Amino acid sequence: MIGNYKILTVTHKKTNLKEIGGFVLSTDKEDTETKLERLKKQFDIEELFYVSTCNRVLFFLYCEKEIDHSFAAHFFQAVNPNLPLNVLENIEDYTLALQGEDAIQHFFEVAASIDSLVIGERQILGQLREAFEQNTKWQLVGDHLRMAFQQAVIAAKGVYSKTKIGDKPVSVASLAIQKLLRANLPKDARILMIGAGQTNQLVAKFLVKHQYHNVVVSNRSPERAASLAKFLEGESFPYEELKNYNQGFDCIIVCTGAKEPIITADFYRNILGGDVTKKVIIDLAIPHNVAEEVVQDFNVHYIEIDGLRNLAKENLSYREQELHKAKVLLQEYINDFPTVLKQRQLELAMRQVPTAIKAIKQKAMDEVFRKDLEEIDEHTKALIDKMLTYMEKKCISIPMKAAREAVIG
Repeated sequence: MIGNYKILTVTHKKTNLKEIGGFVLSTDKEDTETKLERLKKQFDIEELFYVSTCNRVLFFLYCEKEIDHSFAAHFFQAVNPNLPLNVLENIEDYTLALQGEDAIQHFFEVAASIDSLVIGERQILGQLREAFEQNTKWQLVGDHLRMAFQQAVIAAKGVYSKTKIGDKPVSVASLAIQKLLRANLPKDARILMIGAGQTNQLVAKFLVKHQYHNVVVSNRSPERAASLAKFLEGESFPYEELKNYNQGFDCIIVCTGAKEPIITADFYRNILGGDVTKKVIIDLAIPHNVAEEVVQDFNVHYIEIDGLRNLAKENLSYREQELHKAKVLLQEYINDFPTVLKQRQLELAMRQVPTAIKAIKQKAMDEVFRKDLEEIDEHTKALIDKMLTYMEKKCISIPMKAAREAVIG
């Protein structure tokens, strides 16, 4: 049974992030469902689970087929018919094909964020949950993959709770918000966000998480500014009018692709409008979007990308020290998985036992001993029924207990 678990995956460890996109099915859910159903049927796969993140594409299969490089090439050609021929001919350079215990170990390590681009990043477990719910809704997964998924979740939770692998934030966006929180800005603080790229989108998620809602977004693309402002339940402001911004602010979060500082001394003085209170400026751009004279000449608490990145490296190093402990703990859950599967097989095999025993009891009462029961009084009949019900429960529990002990033993 373990041997039927298979994984085909493309990850950051073998393929650069740009190339991973070539192995993704689709961004449209309906289209993805249709393609997965076709793959399942085309390759005679009993159960199929698919998840795609920013740094991996993973197909978790349950089938009897041997998963080798030839199978992988045909499979991914079906995933994306436009994959270059040289990629298909050298598929082992881009993908991993795992079977049996190796597949289970890999899936558990992904769930516990041991195999992640950022070790200990809990977000992957949430992504797996969301994907599994969707795959279940599409009726692609069955009992075997469900058991593996449930045990992987239990293992991941065990790793997170018993090690420090997820302690200390390592994303720049998360660290920036931690710094913001330490500045004791109230939840209704006026925040001016300049830039609506990937970094500020991630920052926005943390702002929402910590209930900051008074946010104005400005970006060269008004559509992106409006979209991010809607997510934040805030407002957008025209980028070309920033120099005339007069709504006031307590904090500026800036991250744009500009090659020269966009927040110069003159710009900053103008949007201050005579306000002399201390402001928080979070500059997440490389090169910096904030000119040095702004930090030197004005009353600001300046949080910049370089310091945050150094702190992120320190925190990541701290997590990596916990990696060995996490792997040892995870292996215990992996070793337990065959027993979990056997217990599940037992449950399925014994599922009919209670019904069969109840049917035997009922037949005895209604047919085999019906005439004998008709000749006795109601009290005695009730006593016999009570005795048979007791025996029924014992006949169900004894074999099931014995079978469970045999599996565990």
